[in-house]
Amino acid sequence: MKKIAVLVPCYNEELTIKAVINDFKNVIPDADIYVYDNNSKDKTAQIAREEGAIVVREYRQGKGNVVRSMFRDIEADVYIMVDGDDTYPAKDAYNVAKLVMEGKADMAIGDRLSSTYFTENKRPFHNTGNRLVRALINKIFKSDIKDIMTGCRAFNRKFVKSFPVLSKGFEIETEMSIHALDKRFLIGEVEIDYRDRPDGSQSKLNTFRDGFKVLKTILNLYKDYKPLSFFGSISAVLFIIGVLAFVPVFLGFIKTGLVAKFPTLIVSIGLMTSALVSLACGFILDTVKKHSDQFYEIAMNLLEKGDK
Repeated sequence: MKKIAVLVPCYNEELTIKAVINDFKNVIPDADIYVYDNNSKDKTAQIAREEGAIVVREYRQGKGNVVRSMFRDIEADVYIMVDGDDTYPAKDAYNVAKLVMEGKADMAIGDRLSSTYFTENKRPFHNTGNRLVRALINKIFKSDIKDIMTGCRAFNRKFVKSFPVLSKGFEIETEMSIHALDKRFLIGEVEIDYRDRPDGSQSKLNTFRDGFKVLKTILNLYKDYKPLSFFGSISAVLFIIGVLAFVPVFLGFIKTGLVAKFPTLIVSIGLMTSALVSLACGFILDTVKKHSDQFYEIAMNLLEKGDK
């Protein structure tokens, strides 16, 4: 029997946490349910404790900080992570986890966007943001993940214990997806139902503020995980602009034998030089990244050997 841990990060979810815990008790009675309370100002922790969950307080604010502590603290074979807002049915979360239990995925994703998300969710900007993030990541990393930012996921021990959590807030889902793609973990997806929050329960996600953080995370991880592509793109743009600025100066020199626009010439040379420097940075950092990947693979082998 595999040891299953249900991970529920929470902040002010007193209206829904009881339903979430009881739902998982009915579907997976043998699972350990962990509720990590992130400085809630209501009775979330008290209700969770009364319902039999293992309650832990995480004082550092932000979902990323909660996930970091969960992954460090909890020992299990299969991890199921859902939000505490009762938007993901436990039976669907268990179906997601089955891919991990059967060895078909290191990280399994509950795909909301292919089912009921766009009809249940009442925040139109969230819908646009989900589509934008999905398109960006799939384009950059040449993947086809249907739901990048879902809060319903399942992991095996290998993924959890080797994932370096860097994000502090809601951008953690994006970071997990990109990390899995870059490190070539086996990713599975299961279409799940999504139900909007019940009346009185409010989302803590700010569309524009947290959306900006997600886009910033994508940019930073693109730079870190694909430096040659990132700096190569910058190099190409600088080089093209530099050439466009240089051509009129060069044509004028051919006709008259004089350089009439020295400032333009200096700018064009500066741009093309910057392009070469950017390209050189891309090659250097790409080599560093490959060495980092080699060390990561060695660490993964040691982790698997230790688990056996």
